[in-house]
Amino acid sequence: MVRIIDAVRKDHKELESYYNKIVTSEDADEQTRFQNQFTWELARHSVGEELVVYPAMKKYLRDGEKDREQHRTVFQDLPCSDPRFIPTITILMDDFAQHMHDVETIDLVKLESAITPKESERLGKSFDRTKIFMPTRSHPSLPDRPPYETATGLMAAPLDHLQDIFRRWPDDGVNLTPSME
Repeated sequence: MVRIIDAVRKDHKELESYYNKIVTSEDADEQTRFQNQFTWELARHSVGEELVVYPAMKKYLRDGEKDREQHRTVFQDLPCSDPRFIPTITILMDDFAQHMHDVETIDLVKLESAITPKESERLGKSFDRTKIFMPTRSHPSLPDRPPYETATGLMAAPLDHLQDIFRRWPDDGVNLTPSME
C-alpha cells in the first residue's frame, strides 16, 4: 500500500518531469502534448490535496490549515507559440517547487508522524481515488471551498474528460490519453 506522503511525492515527481519536457523541447507539438499532461495532472493533484490532504492536516495537526489558492493557473490555455508560454510555466513551476518542498518536507512529515501507518495508507488510497472523479483542468471561476468545490468539480469533470479525448497527449507507446489510475 502507498502512504499519503508517497502518493503526493509521486505526483510531484511526475509534474517536474512534464515541466522539464516542456521547457527543454523545441518541438511545439511535443510541448503542447506535455502541457496537456502537466495541466491534467496539476488539476487532479490539486483537487486531491484540497479534498484529502488538507482536511487530514486540519483534523490531525493543530496548525494544519493551508492556503488553498496555490495551484490556480491560466497556463492551461496559453498556446506554446505565445512568447509568454515558457516564462509563464517557469514562474508557475518556481512557485510550485516551493509548495512541493514545503508539503514534502514539513507538512506531510508532520502529518505522517501524527497518524498511524494504516491511516496514512487509507489517505493515500483516497488521494489516488479522488483524482479519478475530478476535473482535469483548472476552473478558477468555480467555487473552491468544500462542499461546493466537490459538487461543482463532479459536474465539471465529465466535460473535461470529454474534451480530453480531443487533446494531444505524450505518446507512451500504448495510447495517447492519460490513464485513470
